[in-house]
Amino acid sequence: MNIAGKSSQPPSPPIPDHKADADKPAFLGFGLGLRAQHYDEILNGNPPIDWFEVISENYMLPGGQPLRMLDRIRERYPVVMHGVSLSIASTAPPDFEYLRGLRDLARRVDPKWISDHLCWTGVHGENLHDLLPIPYTREALDHVVSRVQLVQDYLGRALVLENASTYVQFNNSEMAEWEFISELTRRSGCWLLFDVNNVYVSGFNHGYDPYAFLEGIPADRVVQFHMAGHSHMGTHIIDTHDHPVCEEVWDLYAAALKRFGRVSTMIERDDNIPPLDELIAEVNRTREMAGRVLPTIGRRE
Repeated sequence: MNIAGKSSQPPSPPIPDHKADADKPAFLGFGLGLRAQHYDEILNGNPPIDWFEVISENYMLPGGQPLRMLDRIRERYPVVMHGVSLSIASTAPPDFEYLRGLRDLARRVDPKWISDHLCWTGVHGENLHDLLPIPYTREALDHVVSRVQLVQDYLGRALVLENASTYVQFNNSEMAEWEFISELTRRSGCWLLFDVNNVYVSGFNHGYDPYAFLEGIPADRVVQFHMAGHSHMGTHIIDTHDHPVCEEVWDLYAAALKRFGRVSTMIERDDNIPPLDELIAEVNRTREMAGRVLPTIGRRE
């Protein structure tokens, strides 16, 4: 990436704060990532899930069974769109074919919001299908702010950006990840998806306190929590989404509730996907924990 080096430019002038929170997305309750294994059970029953998150790229092709299933499910449940290929931090030219597909899906699905990751995903026109880290420099910040603003203008709505789990750091970073994210949301007006598991994973991998990360994020900008499992390899943790949520991440979630308050929460599972009832049990645990920490939001709405 060209933005890895320190900036030779003078510091940027002050940027006005984001617009007022009147447009902040509404609280949805407690949800689940929609996976094809559960289509029939969802449509044939009425599982106690408040909303579903869909992987945008799975539904961006015209027609087909997945899109027909999504049309039926969204008639019953609110949905949000969550992407893995926006590559918002890339220095390559914006992929307007991808953006058109994303916008067309949003017009069809009417999601409550559209999210993706603070990362880059490819180079020289190749999608590497991974969420790759960025240096936390002033130059990188200026670049990502401009990209977020371009995408938001194209989509006609504010983005929601997620902190990705990472396995390497840049020696030339000029600020902590949470400082970078805080400035990004202030300058661009984007909202934040606080992935509780990713904070725990990255904190372990890089040796920082995940609770310091939590305290460094502006409380009024977070609109969604992700809860997921991971694979602990002893010396490092890999964000695999193939296990139940571990107790340390549940503890961090309780602290996040105290810090951020009423935030839409969902369970992610992408591999070793269990029966729907097992995932509903985890969703219910998020609901019950919220009920203990913030008694007015524990019930299903």
